[in-house]
Amino acid sequence: MTRCIRFHETGGPEVLRLEEVDLARPGPGEVLVRQTAAGVNYRDIYRREGRHPVEGFPALLGVEGAGTVEAVGEGVEEPAVGQRVVAQGGGDGAYAEARIVPAWRCLALPDNIDDRIAAAMMVKGMTASYLLRRTCQVERGDTVLVHAAAGGVGLILCQWAKHLGATVIGTVGTEEKAALAAANGCDHPIVYTSEDFAARVREITGGEGARAVYDSVGKDTFEGSLSCLATRGVLAQYGEASGDPPPVDPRRLGPLGSVFLTHPSLGHYSRTREEFLDLAGSLLDVVQTGAVKITVGHVYPLEAAADAHRDLAARRTTGSTILLT
Repeated sequence: MTRCIRFHETGGPEVLRLEEVDLARPGPGEVLVRQTAAGVNYRDIYRREGRHPVEGFPALLGVEGAGTVEAVGEGVEEPAVGQRVVAQGGGDGAYAEARIVPAWRCLALPDNIDDRIAAAMMVKGMTASYLLRRTCQVERGDTVLVHAAAGGVGLILCQWAKHLGATVIGTVGTEEKAALAAANGCDHPIVYTSEDFAARVREITGGEGARAVYDSVGKDTFEGSLSCLATRGVLAQYGEASGDPPPVDPRRLGPLGSVFLTHPSLGHYSRTREEFLDLAGSLLDVVQTGAVKITVGHVYPLEAAADAHRDLAARRTTGSTILLT
């Protein structure tokens, strides 16, 4: 048996329930991980609300967690029983004391990265990895705009982009969050509630605009994000915390400077073991060297998953949010 969070219908945080369920043995290519911590992400809220598809009920949540391998299925040579790992992907179910995941979605953890940091970093850090290294390959001298710069992905993006030599502009909702972003590599924090961020980006860049805009906010920032792109710039719309943006006529993108619009997802950038290791390995490198520090801003017990969702949706959190199992 294991305790886990499930929901029997889509809706608000109140639909989340702590339940005990049977846990099967791992099948071929699978491992059983006894978890100590699990990451909470905005995509979990979308799934709970029904904005992301739910295959059936009762449904599970969470795609990242850290712990120790307790059992392995047929054909699994790595990881081994007793090894500390962090698992990302392989279906929902990380809001649990234990879960079964594909072995190829596991990353062995070095001694200097504890379970809490590991559970907090995978989805957000691998997202930052593909955004900066694949969706738009950021180079020294580039200018990038990071929305929600004090959030979990935002803080990692700011640090990593700065490490790559970029000038980093970030939007936040309060002066306190502006100070946090500035302490994590953001050269120009903008409080979007009191300043026109698109006009400010143009001012900072001398009218050129940003080479890349990383937007997880959606409807509230979309038009401004498009308008402050440099010629041939890239708008990576990877989240919709404020709702879905309006439809876009492709003909608009030409007059804006032949700009690119994409809606990337982690799943499409980590379809194989090689791609998974590329993203996860690059993340591990920058974390271990200290170029990127993972901020665990909020910690909740497993049974308080609904509170974690409420605080994340209300933008009361900074950094990464985790559940302790």
